[in-house]
Order: sequence, then structure tokens, then C-alpha cells
Amino acid sequence: MDTGLLILRLMAGLLIAGHGVQKVSFRLGGNGLAGGIEEFRRDGFRGGSLTALAAGAGQIGSGLFLALGALTPMAAMVAIGVMTVAITVKWSHGLWVQNDGYEYPLVLVVVAAVLSLTGPGRWSADHLAGLTSWPVWLSVAAVVLGLASGLLTRVILHRPLADERTTPDARTAD
Repeated sequence: MDTGLLILRLMAGLLIAGHGVQKVSFRLGGNGLAGGIEEFRRDGFRGGSLTALAAGAGQIGSGLFLALGALTPMAAMVAIGVMTVAITVKWSHGLWVQNDGYEYPLVLVVVAAVLSLTGPGRWSADHLAGLTSWPVWLSVAAVVLGLASGLLTRVILHRPLADERTTPDARTAD
């Protein structure tokens, strides 16, 4: 079981972190911070560089913490939040990734939730620090708060439809 959790943590955590690196840099095929800002603008979000930096930092940090198995419920909460926002962006395209759907972020949300609920296993920073089991209420709260924070982020930062019909100059003023 510990080997399986280690492989799952490493794969999902490093992919989440890599996705964040792409949002804020030219590494791993990213388009730099300007590309991350443009991606959020295209998806209808306000906030410009702050939004892109927060999303990228959240993905990098939560991904690395998940990979290490460090503060696992909290790392899962952040990963779930960021990937829930991605689900809301891709929702209208349907489930499947070949149609730019939400399949991939959904898988990452589920993996992060499972890691929060099962714990990171014996080969983890949590275990080395003596955090061999987190209280169930904390793990459940992390999953619920991750989902809620992602949905709240969508509500707060996404432009209403009327804003999407404005000129490109007015939209980039954020």
C-alpha cells in the first residue's frame, strides 16, 4: 500500500506542480507569466498577473507538498481548489479531454481527495515528522474547503457575461 501511495503522490503531485510552472514561466512548455495572464483573461477571469501568480504558486506548492507527502490534507485542499477552478472553465466542453473537457482536472481532484482521506503512506514527510495519521474530520474538511474555495474563486473572479462582450481594451484593464 505504501508503494502505491508513493507512486500516486509522486505522479499526481509532480504533474500538478509542473502545470503551475507552465503558468508562470517558459519552462516545461509554458508561455511565461504573460501567457498565463492571457489564458486567464481568455477564460473570463479578472485579476491579471495576481490571478496567474496565485494559481501557479498554488499548483507548484500543493503539487510539491503532495509529492513529498507533507501536510497532506492542506496540500490536497489547495490542489483541489485550483483544479476545481479548472473544472469550471472546461465544464461547457463536456467530460472528455479530447474535446477540451474537464476529465483531467477531475482526475486530479479525486486523487488529491483520496490522498487527503487515506494519508500519504509510510514513505512521506508527514510520516517522518510523526504525523502518521490525520484526524478524519481534518481530511474531510480539507476536501470540502478545497471544493468550496475553487467554486468561490470562480464566482468572485469570473467576469459576468456582459463584461465578456466588451472590447478587448476594456477587458485587459484588469
